[in-house]
Amino acid sequence: MFSKILIANRGEIAVRVIRACREMGISTVAIYSQADQNALHVNLADESICVGPAPAKDSYLNMEAILSAAVCTGAQAIHPGYGFLSESARFARLCEKCNIAFIGPPAEVISRMGDKDAAKRAMREAGVPVIPGCDAVDDLETAKQHAKRVGFPLLVKAKAGGGGRGIRLVEKPEDFENAYLHASNEAFLAFGDGGLYIEKFLSPTKHIEMQMLCDRHGNVVCLGERECSIQRKNQKLLEETPSPSVTEATRKKMMEAAIGASKAVGYQNAGTLEFLMDAKGGFYFMEMNTRLQVEHPVTEMVTGIDLVKWQIRVAAGQPLGFTQKEIKLNGCAMECRINAENPSMSFRPSSGRISLLHVPGGPWVRFDSAVYQDYVVPPFYDSMLGKLIVHAKTREEAIRKMQAALCELVVEGIDHNSQLQMDILQTPEFQQGNYFTDFMQKQSWHKSF
Repeated sequence: MFSKILIANRGEIAVRVIRACREMGISTVAIYSQADQNALHVNLADESICVGPAPAKDSYLNMEAILSAAVCTGAQAIHPGYGFLSESARFARLCEKCNIAFIGPPAEVISRMGDKDAAKRAMREAGVPVIPGCDAVDDLETAKQHAKRVGFPLLVKAKAGGGGRGIRLVEKPEDFENAYLHASNEAFLAFGDGGLYIEKFLSPTKHIEMQMLCDRHGNVVCLGERECSIQRKNQKLLEETPSPSVTEATRKKMMEAAIGASKAVGYQNAGTLEFLMDAKGGFYFMEMNTRLQVEHPVTEMVTGIDLVKWQIRVAAGQPLGFTQKEIKLNGCAMECRINAENPSMSFRPSSGRISLLHVPGGPWVRFDSAVYQDYVVPPFYDSMLGKLIVHAKTREEAIRKMQAALCELVVEGIDHNSQLQMDILQTPEFQQGNYFTDFMQKQSWHKSF
């Protein structure tokens, strides 16, 4: 087992990893930018090193500085969290060259699954249903030919990266060229790769993902699904497990597909296969996230399995301590992302000092965050302040518990979206579990989705 781990991230996920390491008796090294010198993860870690100025490209994406920090502190492994370098095959390879364990899948798996085009081919070969479309195209004229064959409406999507960037919905042929060029440019700026692929636009659909955990010894388990259909501009807002729309028969098929896919690509560590599910229960592979997901706590709540600790154990070469038959999903869990933004002003990001903070408590209520009273939220990074997670025996109880927790949450000094989350929970569609990925666009109580 490792004796010291460097956390190559910031915010709530850095705090989450530090806490897991502390419980495992592992020393931690935090990295931080100049803007984060007073951040909670810096104070919680055993050691901390500044790796650059505020812009992420000069600090949290500065591979050389991060690896130098690991070497000079004697860290044996690096946990990348999510975002930043968590899905960088190059960074994983550099870690290997420096004889530092990367807490994630092998670089070749990251590279293969990070290329959405290659990932779809791999899934077809593994017998996993894939959305009708075409492989990656790099020029407009070829793309037009494929678009005509696939038919409208369709999506053009970046073959690299994620997070909702480089995606455009095209409903009419005359809009295709403009959408293609804009998506390609956005993808190039975000990921350094303007390549796109085309797939049929399915509607209405649910966004369902399967949480995987795989070790180096060929053991693969699926920890059930997460329902992620409440989204704004392809960014998730609220997640729950189990999905209110997935039947036992469909769940079994999806889990079998996810296990088969993970084995086919030789996956190791924690990862997530994302699917679109239509109204009839048919499901199609979208992509694989080769990292820990933001919404991983809901899976932890219903399984009792600490995913971060198992990421560390797997990276250290330990086999999984359980089999698929031993996985039991108990009750229902929900997560609301609390973001520093103003929904009534086109979701304008908010930064500044938190003048008053009260975090809800009680049985099976969890708030994963890195904020504290008088903390100054910087304007340079992701707007998420924290994740409010609840667990209950039934979905109805979980909804009520989340509503109570949101009522108790107090964050003053900056704008945030807790009232929006309350509005979502109160809609008949959510209460009945009858919602799809277009839920936010259809709501009349806000115009900026």
